[in-house]
Amino acid sequence: MKGSLRTRLIAGALVWMTAVLVAVIALVVRLTRNHPELATRHATHIAMVILVGASVVAALFLLRNAFAPFRTLRAGLSAVREGRGQKIEGEYPSEVQPLVHDLNALLEDRERAVARALTTAGDLAHGLKTPLAVLAQEAEQAAAAGHDELAATLRQLVERMQRQVDYHLARARATATARAAPGMRCAVLPSVEALVRTMRRLHAERALAIEIDVSPAHEIRGRREDLDEMLGNLLDNACKWARSRVAVSSSVVDDRIFIAVDDDGPGLDPSMRAQVLQRGVRADQQVRGSGLGLAIVSDLAELYGGAVTLETSPLGGTRARLQLPHFLPIDERPRS
Repeated sequence: MKGSLRTRLIAGALVWMTAVLVAVIALVVRLTRNHPELATRHATHIAMVILVGASVVAALFLLRNAFAPFRTLRAGLSAVREGRGQKIEGEYPSEVQPLVHDLNALLEDRERAVARALTTAGDLAHGLKTPLAVLAQEAEQAAAAGHDELAATLRQLVERMQRQVDYHLARARATATARAAPGMRCAVLPSVEALVRTMRRLHAERALAIEIDVSPAHEIRGRREDLDEMLGNLLDNACKWARSRVAVSSSVVDDRIFIAVDDDGPGLDPSMRAQVLQRGVRADQQVRGSGLGLAIVSDLAELYGGAVTLETSPLGGTRARLQLPHFLPIDERPRS
């Protein structure tokens, strides 16, 4: 790693100031030799001090102006990273402007790549929606005609295909997002509140108590849709197995947000915890589903540089602990 630019500029300024000081001293010595009467005058000494002081002030002023474009550039990059801007704004010196143009071009290319990926994923979902709807209708017609076994098989296949489509679309969307401009951010609490309202409606007959302990200040670095996908699967799983109580909480450790989803259900055998995070594995083969829910959560979390783990819950059942990058403004991040 090369030395600091600041150090180089300061060193250059010191050399320049030393040269000025030497020149001033040489000038004063020569004057006093040619005009001895000046050596005893206070005005001469005062003038020399003023000249040296002016040189120091001028050097500091030049240093400050030399660093100003870099401070502006850093502020512009921070704005893009935090989602407050789409590109770096401002005018810069000719030495810095090409770098700004290249950075803005890179940001635009990434935005276009993400837009293309999301459009492709949306087109794929739309293209598969109609065939799946037709198959679901065929299952209903088979059931109405008394072909219960055929209808059950068709429903199972449709559900499995739908879950596979959801899995791969969610992964494609998250992959595109993870490579997008880094200003993506979303608050955890609105997502949790919306999902809890949905779960209360879906499980209204069981009167589950779903508690929320999430700070409004907690934000992740990512898209709301992906957070909904991850938390939706975890909450759905918790509500499915809970006896009467589910709890969602969040905490921050360093640059990570931990979101815990607890239930008071029968729990999960420790030997099964790693397996149920894999594609196609279910904790209970009698429960309907393709076994992709927790696998989606695991894959999406990994794409964001996070993880999901299963533990024993303080409520007695299972705790799903989701770890994701915590969004922090640049000026609030710990300095390395």
